[in-house]
Amino acid sequence: MAQATRLVLFLITLLPGIQAGLSSPSCRCFPGDACWPSVKQWSDFNATIGGRLISTTPLGSVCHTSKAFGAYDARACADLKTVWPLPATHYETAWSPMQAWFTNFSCNPFLPPDAPCTTDPFVRYAVNVSSAVDVRKTLAFTSRHNIRVVIRNTGHDYLGKSTGPGAVVLWTYHLKHMESLHYTSPVYSGPAMRVGAGVQGFEAMAAAHARNKLILTGNCPTIGVTSGYSQGGGHGQLASLFGLAADQILEWEVVSAAGELLTVSPEKHPDLYWALAGGGGGTYAVVLSGVVKVYPERRTATATLTFDGSEVDPRVFWDVIQHFVVAVLPVVDAGGVAVWAVIEDSFSVTPITLPGGTREQLQSHLQSTVELLKRHKIPYVNHNATALFSALRSIAADDAVISGISMNVSRTQPPNNAVNPAWRNSAISVTLGTTYNYTDRAVDVQRQELMTKELLPRLELLTPGSGAYLNEGDFNQPDWQRVFYGRNYPRLEAIKVRYDPRDMFYARTAVGSERWVERKDGRLCRRGSGI
Repeated sequence: MAQATRLVLFLITLLPGIQAGLSSPSCRCFPGDACWPSVKQWSDFNATIGGRLISTTPLGSVCHTSKAFGAYDARACADLKTVWPLPATHYETAWSPMQAWFTNFSCNPFLPPDAPCTTDPFVRYAVNVSSAVDVRKTLAFTSRHNIRVVIRNTGHDYLGKSTGPGAVVLWTYHLKHMESLHYTSPVYSGPAMRVGAGVQGFEAMAAAHARNKLILTGNCPTIGVTSGYSQGGGHGQLASLFGLAADQILEWEVVSAAGELLTVSPEKHPDLYWALAGGGGGTYAVVLSGVVKVYPERRTATATLTFDGSEVDPRVFWDVIQHFVVAVLPVVDAGGVAVWAVIEDSFSVTPITLPGGTREQLQSHLQSTVELLKRHKIPYVNHNATALFSALRSIAADDAVISGISMNVSRTQPPNNAVNPAWRNSAISVTLGTTYNYTDRAVDVQRQELMTKELLPRLELLTPGSGAYLNEGDFNQPDWQRVFYGRNYPRLEAIKVRYDPRDMFYARTAVGSERWVERKDGRLCRRGSGI
């Protein structure tokens, strides 16, 4: 797994079913505890939700001789290894984390068959959500038994928010409904689409294209459009043209921690609407769907570029990279987005796009800027490009992968939402990654410490007071409240307390999570409880 981060340059009446568990022990009930529901209780609960309860069977169990999950299957194990890095391998399950770090090497398909394989690091059960009723009944049951709850859609997640030892997952992946509509409100009147929480980017875009429309989705086409992606901000190839994904949301349909089905918009529950749009997923309520803006289809110019620097002086290689990133700023300001990466001696742009533009216009944008730079021997408006690329070069020398997205998400007036204010004056979002070793946990720990303690600080020194993309940050970020949420954090925390006073919804680095600590055995306890 690549440990990655984005540097951006950057009181409710409880319903009867949930009222039952008002005593609040210091720790969430954990498998094996006396409070853990019996087999009959789980069975009875499953009956109330139409058999939608799923017990966890780790994917990698076919690679192990543990008797808990069936026989070892060498052929199935070999097949699994070939697809293990693919997101679909994990998002089509209710429990498998895409980021292997959070499995703590249990049921690891790359370890010997007799290596440990238990459910200890995983969620214990999932509810395949089909409606608000499923959510409400699950919240009532988990509240009554004081069990940890996790919200998961596809599980595209660097920070372990969509998993948790001993938890019950509310799995929204199969909420795939879509509806085109004309939306009218005091802040927007025009075409829109209602999108279920489980709808992925490629599905939403296909539905929009069928109506000659566009919709903002992520650079990764398999993310969920209205789930943690939009709730955390969300960027994509149309971000410079239309803003972030959170800026597209007109209303949310949610189930609150109290079990209430709410329609949330700038006019209805405006504080919750504000928090959901950019304040982080899995935190304030369970999103069932969202209404998003759609736009007329348009031609788009796109280009790719790959440059091999292995045969040139490293200084020349990095000068070319710096030159490209500076020169692409006019394209970004015109509504384009450029995705680029540095991996060892290779630089690639995959791709650069200019929505509404032509090939000639894209080429003209780049060529005219290059000519001006050569003629005047000055950089385009970029106050610290030399220092930035000096830092990136030093980071690459430590065998880190560097990826960047050049964009301008503030070309249009941004709406009033909880997006980290650092996004609004950013030019580049930079991602750093280190390789993940599937057979040596100690090496992975060292690489994670390198990321947190050495690599990221080199960039942070260049952008004091800025922030990072909370969906793709470092889960060990020391001052994550400021870095991920900026000045919005105090207001977000007040909204969290109002809508989820008992902290039903916990996620790592989510608002309010500092009140909890996950112990070495995975047990989630209130910080300072001493248990």
